[in-house]
Amino acid sequence: MLPTPSTSHVPYTLVYEPAEDSFLLLDTLSSPTSLTFHTSHFPPSSPTPLVLEIGPGSGVVLAFLTAHANHIFSRPDILTLGIDINSFACASTAKTVSLASQDHPTTSGEFLSAVQGDLTSCLRGRQVDVLVFNPPYVPTEDLPALPERLREKKEGKVTFEEESKLLELSYAGGKDGMETTDRVIDSLGDVLSERGVAYLLLCAGNKPEAVKQRIREMDNAGEGRRWKAETVGTSGRQAGWEKLQIVRIWRE
Repeated sequence: MLPTPSTSHVPYTLVYEPAEDSFLLLDTLSSPTSLTFHTSHFPPSSPTPLVLEIGPGSGVVLAFLTAHANHIFSRPDILTLGIDINSFACASTAKTVSLASQDHPTTSGEFLSAVQGDLTSCLRGRQVDVLVFNPPYVPTEDLPALPERLREKKEGKVTFEEESKLLELSYAGGKDGMETTDRVIDSLGDVLSERGVAYLLLCAGNKPEAVKQRIREMDNAGEGRRWKAETVGTSGRQAGWEKLQIVRIWRE
């Protein structure tokens, strides 16, 4: 089992704390079946893969992928990038990845940055080879907005209300818990490279079977190709929305 990166430095009043969903991603991404898939999709003779995590939070998943790149992808020349709407999460991710890479210098890839942004809106098209997203998946009545003062990066102590709003951003997914996730799914054709693959975490309340079928029916995979969506990892209780799964999405 590959070591889990330390996140003891992360301010959990401002940033989502690693939980069952985070650890399910670690287990799934480092599984033997994932290793086989990555090796066939990104052989050593191919160009350097770019790995993006949307909403890295504490940075535990991105740090794991970076520090153990040679184990997970069978090659160390991996570039990793994080994008999060929460600037405190960006700072936490950068430190988590840096510490993990220092602990594993012989297997680590190259971390580019953790930048503040709205999902993939700041990226050039079709550049991402591996996209990882642990979205805000809890069904809620509304989607929260980033507090204006934090959006404009004004100085000052973060208030309790602002702390609460930052944490709400990490879990509140709106209708069926899918409002943010739907935006990412709809953008996959423009974000992923031709060889690109996405790993998406869903809970039972997101209606994952319907989500996978919708992805398979999308018409932007390219000429002669279709979207594939398969569950590659599961965890959680057998009843209730807490049941989690990781869906792998790619073209074939």
